[in-house]
Amino acid sequence: MQVLRPDEVRAKYGPLFCKGFYTLVDEKAGKAMIVEKCAAKGPGEWDLMNRRRTKGVIEDIRQESDMLVMNARIGESDLNFGPVSADVGGQGLSALKVEGDEVRTTWYGIAGASVGIGACIPQCPDVIRTEYPDDFTIGGAHRAHVDIITPKMVRVIIGIDDTDTKEAGASWVVSLKLGTTCPIGKFLEHKIVQLNPKVPNKTTNCCSTAVSFAVREEDVPALIEYAVDFVRKESYSDDAVLTVFQGLEVPESLRDFGWSCKSVLYTTDDAVRVAEECGVQIISVTGMKGVIGAVAAIGCFDIGERAAGIPEDFE
Repeated sequence: MQVLRPDEVRAKYGPLFCKGFYTLVDEKAGKAMIVEKCAAKGPGEWDLMNRRRTKGVIEDIRQESDMLVMNARIGESDLNFGPVSADVGGQGLSALKVEGDEVRTTWYGIAGASVGIGACIPQCPDVIRTEYPDDFTIGGAHRAHVDIITPKMVRVIIGIDDTDTKEAGASWVVSLKLGTTCPIGKFLEHKIVQLNPKVPNKTTNCCSTAVSFAVREEDVPALIEYAVDFVRKESYSDDAVLTVFQGLEVPESLRDFGWSCKSVLYTTDDAVRVAEECGVQIISVTGMKGVIGAVAAIGCFDIGERAAGIPEDFE
């Protein structure tokens, strides 16, 4: 076996295109999320189709902006390259295992696909090391496999509401600034969540917002502390609230609450109760009126474009 660091892989194969590679785990749920960032959209589209075809431990895969997001299960499973592999190659993830504070992913590639798993991802600075079998050969008609070892990370979603007033500010701007400037963890996604436009105590559009990060578990407290200080400094309002959820599965009752906040008028007590039941931390930054929107923002975080709409948009 040969073990190479990212800089050694780059020196051996030349610079390639992986710009980010994060492995997030939720061990209680037995699930993982792999986020891969590429320099171009085309390789992501090709990888998506091949990894979906071979299945393995990948349960769902989608492309979002420059990111390929893979929802996977912790464990191992056979790959199904199928007869098409002889003509078009193939690529897949056969195993994902948590080993202390590291995550080991086992990848197989056929033909040109072996470049992606053998040379491209392994040279990403987010990778700790890659383990190659002695008979590893890249490219051609060869079937190759590698083990890529990365830091174990978790997903943290931070919901924010009521940082603005009718005269100044916008909560979605605050959250996007937080995501793009935060020095702790890796910024993943930003959401603007449209809430009930008939709410009497709103600024203008009645939107809350949220951002997610991939972060080492030991760095979660520092991330939260940074976010609270950031929102306090950026807020124009005396009602700003920040909420925090850690994990890859937003509970169904929290999702239901988030969606219903687009048409139902809730009290702060309703939001606090749902948060307590679903493991959401509520932090009063400058007040508490923003709690409904900040909890709803986490509830709507994983519902795609529906987060930005109201129920009438989807009838």
